[in-house]
Amino acid sequence: MTIKIKAYSDFICPFCFLGTGPLDEIIKEKDVEVEWMPFELRPSPHEKIDPWQDPAKLSSWDSFILPAAKKLGIDMRLPRVSPHPYTHLAFEGYHFAKEHGKGNEYHHRVFTAFFQEEQNIEDIEVLTKLADEVGLSKDAFKEALVSRKYREVHQEALKHAYEEAQIMAVPTFVIGKEVVQGLASKERLAQIIDQELEKNKTTEFDGMHCDMNGHC
Repeated sequence: MTIKIKAYSDFICPFCFLGTGPLDEIIKEKDVEVEWMPFELRPSPHEKIDPWQDPAKLSSWDSFILPAAKKLGIDMRLPRVSPHPYTHLAFEGYHFAKEHGKGNEYHHRVFTAFFQEEQNIEDIEVLTKLADEVGLSKDAFKEALVSRKYREVHQEALKHAYEEAQIMAVPTFVIGKEVVQGLASKERLAQIIDQELEKNKTTEFDGMHCDMNGHC
C-alpha cells in the first residue's frame, strides 16, 4: 500500500531543502508518494528576508544549518541573492509543472537552483530555464507565469496551508494522521511510515460481518 506524504515547504527555507535529503532516501526504499505543498514564509508585500544583513541569521547558518548539511551529506550554500526572493512565482510554476506531471522534478530543481547555484528564483527567465531543464514547455510555462494563470490556484494552496492545515512552520510533513514539524531524519520518517502501514493492516477488515438475514 502506498503511503502518502504531504510536505509543506518554502523554496527559501534552508531546513526545507535539507529535508529533501532524508525524504529522497525514503522514496527509494519505501512505497511512498510525496506531494509538495506550498507555504510562503514571507509573502509579498511583507519585507523580504535578507540574511546577509542579519547577524543572527548568519550565526544560525554557521551554527546549525551548515553542520546539518554536512552531516546529511548535502551540498548547499547561503545564496548571495540579497534580499532573498519572494517565492510566489516559483510556486505558480510548480502548479504548472504539477499539472503537467513534473511537479516533484520541478520542485527539486528550483531548490537546487537556489541553495546550490545561487540563482534568483523570482526571475521568470530563470524559472523558465529550470522548467525547460525538467522537460516542460518553455513557451507554455513562461506564458503561464507572465499571465499569472496559476495565481488563484496558488492562493488557494496557501489558504489551505495557513487556515485549513494550520501549518505554523516549515518543513512540516503530514504522514497519515501524524504531523512532523521540522527537519526529520530518515529513520524517524521510516518509523512513522511503518506505523501507518501497521495501522492500515489492522483496520483493513474492520466492520466486515454477517447478519441474521444471511448477508455477509
